[in-house]
Amino acid sequence: MTTRSRDHRISTPFGTIAAREFPGEGDPFVFLHGFPDDSAIYDRLIPELGNRHVVTFDFAGYGKSERTNGAGLEEGQRVRETAAVVDHLGLDRVVIVGHDAGGPVAVEYSLAHPEKVSRLVLLNCYFGDSPTLRFPEMIRLLGDPNLVPLADALIHDGEKRKWLLEHTARQFGYESTDEIRQVAIIPQYFGSAEQPNALQAIRAWTGRLFEDVTLQNEVIASGSLSKLSFPVDVVFGANDPYLNTGVAEHLAGLFPNSRRESIEARHWVQWDDPKSVADALTRER
Repeated sequence: MTTRSRDHRISTPFGTIAAREFPGEGDPFVFLHGFPDDSAIYDRLIPELGNRHVVTFDFAGYGKSERTNGAGLEEGQRVRETAAVVDHLGLDRVVIVGHDAGGPVAVEYSLAHPEKVSRLVLLNCYFGDSPTLRFPEMIRLLGDPNLVPLADALIHDGEKRKWLLEHTARQFGYESTDEIRQVAIIPQYFGSAEQPNALQAIRAWTGRLFEDVTLQNEVIASGSLSKLSFPVDVVFGANDPYLNTGVAEHLAGLFPNSRRESIEARHWVQWDDPKSVADALTRER
């Protein structure tokens, strides 16, 4: 695959979104990130996809996208941002891929725009409650509406924020020197030479966590997922202690045309073993 990409700046009601497009063949893969990171989590995967058409972007407030003004995250906002990218690039049919908190966005986009989706791929994510789902302790803290003052005090203290990140990394099985953290996570929490931190966006998205899970449970109960006819691939790193293989099994059971694959990797499966993930993404159904 050529490493040359086209950079796009896409205006949305929520701020300007930065997207990268790698021209190629087939229905384009559109990759969605979650709330601890940005689209750089796919940097190792993209070269493994050969000559396939690929799109990555940073949600508003993250990565290279415009920083938000402190307003809370609207219900359905991430789906609308995804639709803005797909429409701006003139993409007819896409393979929508979601990781972590990007997984629910991928599912919800697929429900809202089924005519646009040729396949849905879920990488170490969640959708609603499942028997083995565990959210990381730091994320539970940031998501609990009863603990907002404590969470804000901790996250806005640089040393305590660093400790929380180090503790969470160890829980996931990543060393503090792992490149994925330096490339995609630390800049969100501490900023970089190019961009300030994404703390407002992180607090806004994690602050909706439990409300969003309740809404996802209602979607599951409605039976609408069982009506989606396109293929769904659930590809999980088996060594994730939180979004684990039990969650993968639960997700696969929600869709009528699903396939589940387990890879010996941790939470960021697309970073830990990009070749195996690429093989799963490009395998014929």
